[in-house]
Amino acid sequence: MAAAGLGARIIVNGHSLADDWVRAILLVLCGGMIAFLFDRSRQSLRAALDVKLAAVEAAESRYRRAFERAALGFATANDRGELLQLNKRLSALLGYLEDDLVGRPIDELVHQDDRAPLKNSLAALTSEAPWFGSEMRLIRRDGSILWAWLTLSLSASDTVPLDSLFVVVDDITERRAAREALIAQNEWLDLALSAGRLGTWRIEYGQNVISGSRQFWEILGLPPAAFRPLSDLSSIVHAADWDKLVSPPGKEQPGANYDVEVRLKRPDGQVRWVALRGRAESHSGRDQRIGIAADLTERRQTTLLRAAVRRQEKLMLEQRHRFSNLFPVITAIVKMLDAPDGSLAKFKETLVERIRALEATHMLLTRSADGSTAIRDLVVQELKPFSDAGRTIVAGPDIRISGGTAESFAMIIHELTTNSIKHGVLGDGQGKVEARWDFTSAEAGDEIVFEWIETGRRRAAPFRRPGFGSVVLGVDGTPLVGHSSQFEVREDGLRYSLRLSSKEVHA
Repeated sequence: MAAAGLGARIIVNGHSLADDWVRAILLVLCGGMIAFLFDRSRQSLRAALDVKLAAVEAAESRYRRAFERAALGFATANDRGELLQLNKRLSALLGYLEDDLVGRPIDELVHQDDRAPLKNSLAALTSEAPWFGSEMRLIRRDGSILWAWLTLSLSASDTVPLDSLFVVVDDITERRAAREALIAQNEWLDLALSAGRLGTWRIEYGQNVISGSRQFWEILGLPPAAFRPLSDLSSIVHAADWDKLVSPPGKEQPGANYDVEVRLKRPDGQVRWVALRGRAESHSGRDQRIGIAADLTERRQTTLLRAAVRRQEKLMLEQRHRFSNLFPVITAIVKMLDAPDGSLAKFKETLVERIRALEATHMLLTRSADGSTAIRDLVVQELKPFSDAGRTIVAGPDIRISGGTAESFAMIIHELTTNSIKHGVLGDGQGKVEARWDFTSAEAGDEIVFEWIETGRRRAAPFRRPGFGSVVLGVDGTPLVGHSSQFEVREDGLRYSLRLSSKEVHA
């Protein structure tokens, strides 16, 4: 353009100047250079723009593929909450075709009980709080419920474009059902433990603390607490059972069973038996035990009561048996006794004396819970009037005899004592009586040898004629109880012995 103007000027003026031609040439060169540079810049800019557009198209393609193929439901919505675009997953979750959902407000797809919270949350979206998420129930096309984690977020904070909301729907129906089932199972477990009066507990030995359920603290008679120092229970747990509770698992393998019973005195004064059953565990190197607690007090009381009733019934049967045996013994005593020198008074005196001996033995057996008494007690009872003067020696192990054997053995001791009073060392204040017994050897089930030794007085034969005493003592070798009875009359007294089998002793 500049060169053309310069040429026109030369033609009009009719002559040319060298400077004008130079200027014209320079203008042409500059114009050409500018045109060349502009074209190169335009081509470079177009190439860069093409690269940017390709990148944008690739990113959009990836986003669209992710949007369409995502495992979650995605959608965009306008500021009124109307759906604009959605992926196939969301259509499948709700059971609608894509065209059926486009343009529908989100709240129409939400359960009516959740619509108010949804509207309030939408109204609260701002640039400072651009999103919210919550569990909500969505209504499928067939009317069924879809539990979903619904997330809504603003896509822009300064302006409000057509697609101003981004919607994400995560199906949590199965997760919700599993959680509700777990909650129901826990509630059922709590109910079962409560109905069974069982409590759960955990002892952390590294921290020396114990935690438990409400029912566990009720069993202990303590207010519910998240945890307590283990030492707090020392005031209610019996001292003899304290080590069972505080001793750590030590070398026990994880999973080793733990089964103990402890006695405790609750703060209200009640004494209870509590069973702790569980196992040892180790978490992060920390020793602990977990398990359940059961109150066994009523069960133990019932067991003890039943045992007491059984013992009482057995004792009553034994008492009836003893009484039934007592009358034949008294009858035999009456029949075998003679009136000394025809004196009725002496006969009564002797008879009463025998019956009182039976009564004393019976009282000894009655005072015993198992209907038995010790040989020592029977001997000491007969020799008591002479023991204070130091005229008796009683020695032997602690052996108990029961039932009819005790009564018969008491009759033998009484006869020996009576005979010694009338004819032996106890009758004139001279001499001593030694009663001793022992096992034939240390082996179980051995017989017992009983000996009665009188020393200090010469005496005649023990019995002038057969009578009740000779039958009881077994002059012929067959005493009232036991066997192998023997008499030895010596210048300084008398020696009598018999043997008792273990079967007779425990009959």
